[in-house]
Amino acid sequence: MTQAQPLEGVLPIWKPKGWTSHDVVAKARRILRMKRIGHTGTLDPEVTGVLPLCLGRATRLVEYIQDLPKQYEAQLVLGLATDTEDLSGTVLERAGDVRAVISEEEVRRAILRFEGEIEQVPPMYSAVKVDGKRLYELARQGLEVERKPRKVTVHSIELLGSDWSQPHPTVRFRVLCSKGTYIRTLCVDIGRALGVPAAMAELVRTSTGGIGREQCLTLEEAELLHARGELSGKLLSADRVLRHLPEVELSPSQKAMALKGRKLRVAAVRPPRAPAPASSAAAEAGEVAAFDEQRQLVGIFLWEPEQRVLTPRKIFSSG
Repeated sequence: MTQAQPLEGVLPIWKPKGWTSHDVVAKARRILRMKRIGHTGTLDPEVTGVLPLCLGRATRLVEYIQDLPKQYEAQLVLGLATDTEDLSGTVLERAGDVRAVISEEEVRRAILRFEGEIEQVPPMYSAVKVDGKRLYELARQGLEVERKPRKVTVHSIELLGSDWSQPHPTVRFRVLCSKGTYIRTLCVDIGRALGVPAAMAELVRTSTGGIGREQCLTLEEAELLHARGELSGKLLSADRVLRHLPEVELSPSQKAMALKGRKLRVAAVRPPRAPAPASSAAAEAGEVAAFDEQRQLVGIFLWEPEQRVLTPRKIFSSG
């Protein structure tokens, strides 16, 4: 059975190990036979986890999902360092038995010190651009360039467990952080705070903007449901993924004006249904999600409270 209507919404996929985020998008395009698909935050090939895909007009929501905090469960290994900051790279340093110089309690205290706003230097093996070139492209040429520190926010971090049976202990932790946070670099920095080399051993992204593992499908499950014509029931609507924005409901006449790109005068806007992160660019800009009476997204507007005016930023036409 084929889909009666073009698919539109957010499809939460559980990214498999060994796939790039682009691989997942390419596979989804083949399964769904549609080109307009975008992902909401790159995951390294060896990382598994939540990768929401935006379908159809929902691709215009990518920036709003990317803007939200992401949660990870990571494992770091103490006592060795690599050029990629994870175990896929070449070992640059290998310490002896680090258990002789640090304790599990010291690790716990060190991890907690990273909660809050911190500065990170992006790793060379990353997609950050310097002078128009991706850092990983330069790294593959054996080059290293100066990178400026970036401020990111670790909303919460907790130790989940550790294994001290080997000279190079492993430590598992959960972190909720802002976009742009490199967990590989966080692992290295935790080791640096302890005075020992460290690298990331494993990483799983367990949620993106409140979209968790329990809502995700594998690519195989998505393909099967699509073949049955049942995939639309698994898509998340704009109403679901924009809960962190203030909102307003438009009357039919207001909607008609909005679809023409007109400014709207409204009495007030409602507060978000979910707390917005302090680092949310959309919240800081005063953006508001406007819905019609059927809870269909009409557009994203800038709210000017003094004038009580909504200025259109992105309009979602009915086509």
